[in-house]
Amino acid sequence: MKSIHDAAALHPITEDDIADYLANTPDFFERHAQLLAQVQLTSPHGNRAVSLQERQADMLREKIKALEHRVMDMMRHGTENVATTDRMHRWMCNLLTTRDPRGLPLQITSDLQLLFSVPQTAIRLWDCDKDYWKEPYAHWVSEDVKEFANSLTVPYCGPNSGFEATTWLADDRTAISIALVPLRPAPDAPAFGLLVLASPDAQRFNAEMGTDFLERIAELASGALSRLRPSSE
Repeated sequence: MKSIHDAAALHPITEDDIADYLANTPDFFERHAQLLAQVQLTSPHGNRAVSLQERQADMLREKIKALEHRVMDMMRHGTENVATTDRMHRWMCNLLTTRDPRGLPLQITSDLQLLFSVPQTAIRLWDCDKDYWKEPYAHWVSEDVKEFANSLTVPYCGPNSGFEATTWLADDRTAISIALVPLRPAPDAPAFGLLVLASPDAQRFNAEMGTDFLERIAELASGALSRLRPSSE
């Protein structure tokens, strides 16, 4: 018959066995309370040894600090969202109170620059009523730009790779990152215009950013600019 020592040699106790035993024997440290004071661990803040209680306290402090950072981030994002909502509201009010449709495109771009701190903006429309054909925003647009705008299901955000639409900007050399926002009367309808937002900051408009906000801008701008389009009657 094999001895206990032989069995232990064939099946040595592993760290997992010890961890499993302690997890399933919660009263172990009640029976051996002195161990809590005797166990020494290495401090994460140096090479000194600390007790198990001190190490647990350090871990709790780290968790609390991480939670505090998360709460602060949530508060910051909440504050930013409130500010963005307020700016959006002011932008919409300006669109609604613009009486002369002729000035709407300029109102849209100038307010985006002012309210949302966008360094450069531009807009072109290619389906205007003939009364607006001489306006700068109704200047000739190539078929390539129109096809590109039609192909966008969401606004493009990313680096300026020499897009033709950036030549509409006052200084396209400083347009490092851009957003190209198609304007259309309905989600599945062909585009009738394109809004360009540009920044010298390479990260201002990047491929990883969400486009929900820009899509709302596109919908509102498209609705307002419908006043410049030919009547369906």
